[in-house]
Amino acid sequence: MSAKPTPEYSEGSIRVLKGLEPVKQRPGMYTRTDNPLHVIQEVLDNAADESLGGYGKKIKVIVHIDASVTIEDDGRGIPFGMHPEEKAPVIELVFTRLHAGGKFDKGKGGAYSFSGGLHGVGVSVTNALATRLEATSYREGMVAALVFESGDVTQALQTRKTGEGDRKSGTTVRVWPDAKYFESAVLPMAEFTHLLRSKAVLMPGVSVSLLVEKTKETQTWLYKGGLRDYLMQTLNGDPVIPLFEGEGFADAQSDNFAEGEGASWCVAFTEDGQPVRESYVNLIPTSAGGTHESGLRDGLFTAVKGFIELHSLLPKGVKLMPEDVFARANYVLSTKVLDPQFQGQIKERLNSRDAVRLVSSFVRPALELWLNQHVEYGKKLAELAIKAAQSRQKAGQKVEKRKSSGVAVLPGKLTDCESKDIAYNEVFLVEGDSAGGSAKMGRDKENQAVLPLRGKVLNTWEVDRDRLFANTEIHDISVAIGVDPHGPNDAPDMSGLRYGKVCILSDADVDGSHIQVLLLTLFFRHFPKLIETGHVYVARPPLFRVDAPARGKKPASKAYALDEGELTAILDKLRKEGVREGAWTISRFKGLGEMNAEQLWDTTLNPDTRRLMPVMLGAIDFGQTEALITKLMGKGEAAARRELMELHGDSVEIDV
Repeated sequence: MSAKPTPEYSEGSIRVLKGLEPVKQRPGMYTRTDNPLHVIQEVLDNAADESLGGYGKKIKVIVHIDASVTIEDDGRGIPFGMHPEEKAPVIELVFTRLHAGGKFDKGKGGAYSFSGGLHGVGVSVTNALATRLEATSYREGMVAALVFESGDVTQALQTRKTGEGDRKSGTTVRVWPDAKYFESAVLPMAEFTHLLRSKAVLMPGVSVSLLVEKTKETQTWLYKGGLRDYLMQTLNGDPVIPLFEGEGFADAQSDNFAEGEGASWCVAFTEDGQPVRESYVNLIPTSAGGTHESGLRDGLFTAVKGFIELHSLLPKGVKLMPEDVFARANYVLSTKVLDPQFQGQIKERLNSRDAVRLVSSFVRPALELWLNQHVEYGKKLAELAIKAAQSRQKAGQKVEKRKSSGVAVLPGKLTDCESKDIAYNEVFLVEGDSAGGSAKMGRDKENQAVLPLRGKVLNTWEVDRDRLFANTEIHDISVAIGVDPHGPNDAPDMSGLRYGKVCILSDADVDGSHIQVLLLTLFFRHFPKLIETGHVYVARPPLFRVDAPARGKKPASKAYALDEGELTAILDKLRKEGVREGAWTISRFKGLGEMNAEQLWDTTLNPDTRRLMPVMLGAIDFGQTEALITKLMGKGEAAARRELMELHGDSVEIDV
């Protein structure tokens, strides 16, 4: 039987997407597509950055009857002269180029010291996904306007002088989101109103107003009481242990952080109800949290633990964990980071590793002082944390009793953790004995277990379940996890599960990816309920380490990059900081075994700074997924695999 002919693949098959085409082709890579809120927020963030920099005092928002939105600020106005290199008006570049903006250069020539990130997409994505966008800039006695449709300029830049004595400055943008790119074209007003109010809270003295033309409703927010008033309003009068608030920012003499970096916060503890938690980086809401929230947690835990130890409040046999202190915490956290690195284009989670240390270094001493000044409140807070720890330990003991009878002997290679709290425990399936050794030394013994695997795991896609345990590695994995192999329609006994997170940890190279695929195949085929219930994760160790020399007041530093893209971003940052080309040292990790225990902890094991990706099936058809994996992992599927590679080979990044 002849092979199925494939479409012609030649030089003409390669298509280069230009301008804003990538955004239109794959909008979900650049913004949230459930509704237009995030594309409107990109415009709002630009207005807020002007106020954050001290250049504006008012932001006006109008939601029009035709579903368009106008955002007006009284900042400096977007420059509209010709760009010296691009030979096009700057205002046009801002709305039509994915990597154009005033936030890249943090040095003397930069327009912003603190802003919402450096992904370089921003308002150009808004323009790409809008049927129409009108931009007007008032600046230095002139007014400039231009109009875009579907991201293209349809009314070229027009400039004129403002009236005599008119000193207006700022930017006005009106945008009509294109409904075809969104699941719902309706702007979620409750979420939008909340966003506007939070901008006002985080910028005391800046007025934010909203007019909804359809209802003629007008609201204005102007806060002078800051985070405390906002958190109390949001809690709606729930009884709290008195609020702990404060702020801390680095000065010019700081060795570790740039001048102005730091945080302001307000924290309150409640005994019940769903905690209120909001965090921001340079006014950008980080709904998925990130390293700044980890810094707050670390600062709170260290201070409260120190207070409990000082006053000998901890009952015998109780071990305090960070989550015990953090569980009942309500907070608003506003962080300023000079060069924030976010996860994903929509900036929902902060990834900057230094932010943990930055926030913790200000929160911890401030809370220690507050606790020592308010001992009675400190004891109430200690009581709350101890009660949470006791509940957690009781829950762990209950599960242990259920599984204690007839338990299999744990594999000798497993280095187990001390805690019995399944929700908190993690096991790392580590590639190789040398990496396993580093992981054992670098881990948190309290809740992290390590199971080293020798070589590549068996491809189990076509292995019968009753033959699985003939393979020692798979037998050890099953016994260590505490769940027997099962099928997608089975109801396995999950009461024996010993770890809340089962983490695959392999090298960042091609061989590591292969081991990762073999383990994922094992879990999908023979432990599907572990994936379905959210217990399987993939750890992402870095591929590169960059050692940078001391520069100015900044000491020598090291940074880790997951891939080539992150490496480029780190080197660009060093160049902007004035580091001479080539003065840095780049090391490529051939494998996890090359990392010492401290490096492995910093990059891959520490919950505050690691990249741990959950494995999820999502809203996909199980049968379709099974057919695809059969094509990839089946022994008699060489022809189908070859066809797949011929069709999609150009979309793969090759690690040579």
